[in-house]
Amino acid sequence: MSDSVVAGVDGSAESTAAAHWAAAEAHRRRVPLRLVHVVPPEDGDLPHREPAGTRLPDSAAALRAEIAHALPELDVSCDLVAGHPWSALTAAGETAGLLVLGSTGPGGVTGRLLGSVALRAAAEARCPVVLVPADAGPATATGEVVVGLRGDRPSDAVLAFAFAEAARRGAVLRALEGRTEPDGRLHTDGPVTPEQLRWSLVESRTVRLQDALAHWRGKFPEVRTAAEVSGRSASRTLLDASRGAALVVLGRRAPAHPLAAPKLGHVVHAVIHRAHGPVAVVPYD
Repeated sequence: MSDSVVAGVDGSAESTAAAHWAAAEAHRRRVPLRLVHVVPPEDGDLPHREPAGTRLPDSAAALRAEIAHALPELDVSCDLVAGHPWSALTAAGETAGLLVLGSTGPGGVTGRLLGSVALRAAAEARCPVVLVPADAGPATATGEVVVGLRGDRPSDAVLAFAFAEAARRGAVLRALEGRTEPDGRLHTDGPVTPEQLRWSLVESRTVRLQDALAHWRGKFPEVRTAAEVSGRSASRTLLDASRGAALVVLGRRAPAHPLAAPKLGHVVHAVIHRAHGPVAVVPYD
């Protein structure tokens, strides 16, 4: 469990939605919420924690007051931090353990925080990053927690995060694996049609996916689970599931070489841009 939840705010509709989602999440975790508004330094200035002579924007102050009124038992603060937005927000999130940023959702117009800041945070932060579209419901919204997995390559970090989120919500955890097989790979000399072979592969992968959940079901016996392997692509499978999900959880592998630049995989990138609800990107080795 993190010591707090950090949400980046900048006055945009996306960041306001992210702040409200983060507030509900912090309340559920029983930890403080820290809103962070970043002021880029002037040319030649060195970043510092509290910009001298700079007042907290009215939008940030009003947002903090609104959240404090709605959740009076929640410890909520709002900090003004000078620095480059990506590095300041990522550092704050990594210290806290969870960073929440606004995203556009499908068909949206890129907000001030999304662009390179939110995408870079999702690609490089060493803590989970949740991206919340402007039209997302609160973190209290009902619905499944969906986790995208490969049954042959499950990640303990991703599963631990997904199971914990499902447990906090009392939600079903649905593990999804999307795999497509070119028809050329579904050839056999035996009396089996490509369609029969395709369904056989789906069944065997479903069993493997269920096995990947077994260890974590023992740690979270209260969480109901479902495992499903789709014959469609992973991105399409997850995007469809995002329509009714409270949260979609995806993993992002750390670079194999310490000098290699971190990056989002094509599935994570597609889901972040087009999901119909919040998406958590969890780094793992």
